[in-house]
Amino acid sequence: MEEAYPDLLDIFLADSEERLKVLRAADSAALVVETAHSFKGSSSNMGALKLTELCHQLEQQAASLPCAAVLELVGKIDREFAGIRPLYEAERQRCPAKI
Repeated sequence: MEEAYPDLLDIFLADSEERLKVLRAADSAALVVETAHSFKGSSSNMGALKLTELCHQLEQQAASLPCAAVLELVGKIDREFAGIRPLYEAERQRCPAKI
């Protein structure tokens, strides 16, 4: 696992950005639920507990919330990721590069 950790960090950072783009532009509750579920899993695997919880809330409630409330929750997810991203980037800088 140690050897794969730098790759996992890179994938988490890139995938998180992509998932946020999808959540911001999603035009259906099904897409929001699917994306929130994926984001929840990767966040949990990387130990981002608050992000995991926010994604879980979105996954569970997206179909029943009004659009404005979905957008508000997506905003919370966006802000949480923006807050933790520098921590994961710093962690990535500490990991040795592959040879």
